[in-house]
Amino acid sequence: MKDTLSDKHIRWNGGVQTEAVDRLVQPGGCIVSPTKVGYIVMTSDAAGLERKFSAKNRKRNKPGVVLCGSMDQLRALADLNDEIEAFYQSHWDKDILLGCILPWKDGARAHIPDDGSDALMMDGRGTSCFVIKFGTPSENTVRTLWEEHGKLVFASSANPSGKGNRGLVEGIGEQIEAEVDMIIEANDYVASIQPDADEKTRYEQGVMVSVVDAKGALVPLQNGNRDVSPGPVLIRKGLACTEIMELMSEHFISWDYRHGHYY
Repeated sequence: MKDTLSDKHIRWNGGVQTEAVDRLVQPGGCIVSPTKVGYIVMTSDAAGLERKFSAKNRKRNKPGVVLCGSMDQLRALADLNDEIEAFYQSHWDKDILLGCILPWKDGARAHIPDDGSDALMMDGRGTSCFVIKFGTPSENTVRTLWEEHGKLVFASSANPSGKGNRGLVEGIGEQIEAEVDMIIEANDYVASIQPDADEKTRYEQGVMVSVVDAKGALVPLQNGNRDVSPGPVLIRKGLACTEIMELMSEHFISWDYRHGHYY
């Protein structure tokens, strides 16, 4: 672990950042890493999650974010039906960031550390937000931790709750910088995802879609039928929102748009 704030900062090496993997394997590891929409805090156990909540002053009523470095990992963890899996696959194939609120697959909770992590990365319905295609630097870390160490990675944006980091490592704030063990810098990578956007127009979050009902069970299969209810709901707009709404229209006959509905 690094000893001083200045020593915490390392540049993304363009591949797998072994320093990040090594840190997150250790109990309580907590790092900042770049994604397509800015910087996130990443951790893999309850001690790290507590550090994340403390650093962000974040409310605990939201579904936790589980990062998936492959479709195989998603299928191993999340309860999916054929329509939802095909929806995810279309985003994977097009390299589009997507997060969906889902229940956990039967038996998959065994992958969650038995240290109280489940209470910190699920909402009251037992659902989490399973995210794919969030950006190469962080995807590399998540995939390596899963495939080589069998470890999950939990995340949230690296900025004080309710405030953006503007896609700059300088924007994560002093409290997060002081709390985490390591900060991987890649401002150029983040900027490359939205090259024509500025600090006022760039998206600082990904689209989130709920595919569960009020009790946390999967929405029913539509099978090409109209007016099946409940249906998928886009509950947070973000990067590639237009493309994702088009894909929702391709995969589901009925769906809804209710930004902020998850609060």
